[in-house]
Parts: sequence; C-alpha cells; structure tokens
Amino acid sequence: MKVAIVGATGETGSSVVKGLLESTDPKYEITALTRPASLQKPGVLQLAAKGVTVVAADLEGPEEELVKLLAGIDVVISTVDAYAFMAQIPLANAAETAGVKRFIPCFFATVTPPTGILTLRDQKEVVLNHIKKIHLPYTIIDVGWWFQLTLPRLASGRIDYALIMPGNIIAGDGDVATALTDIRDIGRYVARIISDPRTVNAMVFSYTELLSQNQVFQLLEKLSGETIDRTNMSKDAIEAGIAEAESGDPSNPLTYAKIAQFQYLNSRYIRGDNTPEYARYLGYKDAKELYPDLTGNSLESYCQEVLDGTAKGVYDRKRAEAAAVSRSS
Repeated sequence: MKVAIVGATGETGSSVVKGLLESTDPKYEITALTRPASLQKPGVLQLAAKGVTVVAADLEGPEEELVKLLAGIDVVISTVDAYAFMAQIPLANAAETAGVKRFIPCFFATVTPPTGILTLRDQKEVVLNHIKKIHLPYTIIDVGWWFQLTLPRLASGRIDYALIMPGNIIAGDGDVATALTDIRDIGRYVARIISDPRTVNAMVFSYTELLSQNQVFQLLEKLSGETIDRTNMSKDAIEAGIAEAESGDPSNPLTYAKIAQFQYLNSRYIRGDNTPEYARYLGYKDAKELYPDLTGNSLESYCQEVLDGTAKGVYDRKRAEAAAVSRSS
C-alpha cells in the first residue's frame, strides 16, 4: 500500500512513519512530502536513511504539481501543525483529482464536539467539511491526550527534562476521566486503521487508558515517593480564563496557546468530552473494539521511564531550535 505523509518529521508524523515502517501486514511504501527548504534538514535526511522516499512539495503551490506527486498513492496522511490546517484543502483537492483512495486529515487529538468548544477542532471541521464536499474518501483518527503532556511536575525537579508544559493544575474536582495515549503508539494504531475497509468514511477513537487527573497524580506519587503540590482551578475560573484569552490577539502564538490551554482543560476535565462514551455518541468507532489484540504502552510504564531518566520529551527539536535562535540573537 502506497502512503504519502505530510509532516513526517513532527511529533505525530514521526510516530506514524515508525508505525508504518514496522507494519508487516500490510507492508507500506512511504513517501514523505516536505517543503523544498527542508530537504537537507537532519530529520528529513534520517527519513531517507530509513527507506522513506522524500519529495519536495509546496502545499501552497500549484495544485497540479501536487496531483503529479500523488499519482498512484493509495492513502494520504496529514500530520501538519495548527498553523497549516487550511493548507490541507488544496492537498485534499489534489488527492481527489489524483484518485487517492483515502485521505487522513490532521485530527490526532482529543474527542470534542464538532464546533464551539475547541478552536483547533473548529478549524479541523472546516477541512473535514471540504473533504466531504468534494466526495473524497476519508478517515478521522483521534487519539486522546498524550501521556507526554499529562504528567505534573515533581518538587524535586527530577522529571523536568521530560515535561513540555509542567503545570500542576487540577481542573474542577479532578475526578473526571479522560482518554490518554502514548504518542509512540499512535503510528501502530494508524497502521491498522488505514488498511481496514470498515474505517473508510468513519471516525475512529484510538486510545490506551482512561484516567482522571487525581488518578494520574496518585500514580506518579506512588512511583516517585514524592508528594505533588496541586493548584485547584474551578469551572468558573477556567471559563474566565477562556474569555480573557479569547479577548486577545489570536494571531499572537502565545495568545493562541493560552486559548488552547484553557479550552482543553474545559473540554477534558470540566465537560468530560474526551471519553469513549462520548466518542460513541458522536459516531466514532472504538479501536479497542475493532482491534482487541492491539494494546498500547501503559501510563505506569511511561511514568517509570520518566523517573528512570530514559524517556524522551516531545518537541525537543523545536525547543533546541528556539534556544539556538535565542543564543544567536
């Protein structure tokens, strides 16, 4: 099966590529579409070394050029970042013209209502509605909240190296469960889903564990032997945080991040959207029911990796690049 992936060196994209490369039934032939300016970047060169075909592609360039690149491709997978969501529309147009059998737009996050709760989801729905308008076969894959973004900070600082957004906020009473997944397992789920005819023109929820914030904190306390400080944030305070953030300039990355932070807290831990029950209500298929033999890494195992100092943080490359820019300025 021939697969083209956009965003192959990103956090989600890297997991997807690994999962596809490791798949034996079926086997995948992978093409990574990357910006011309990125062809010589280390991450892209590493893809080529693993047997991935790398080609230059400009999502904002002429659609006919994208059509040529997608000729003969069975599945297109998009794992672009939030600032490139709308660039998926010309990519979808090209996929439809090229006869691509299935398009996987960039969702890969928590379950939320289609609109009105999470700005990021609202933008994804615009892309999905366009896909439906042009009658392009698709699959939506959501994966819950990453383990790698879930752990609170320990007072000792011993796991700071693995934390990207350390915050010990308990939203509401802390007892609302949310679906969690190790980012490293996303690719394994994707490899099964995109070869399954039952998932064409469907939404699939692929997650590993269902835990509340209190359960996560208690687990890390048990494994670390440390007591974790907590900062409680009420429903009203979270709603006020959303309103304040939304009054700012959304084009400012810091404002955009703050909006997302409060909206995610509200959706996951106040509303309780990110659960298999709500996913089924919205029409998702449950990957646990589709593939009962496919199990992911446990949060306890991931916590132990972090405590042992062997875990890998997410967005390390972006943080290193930002640090390099800061040092040179």
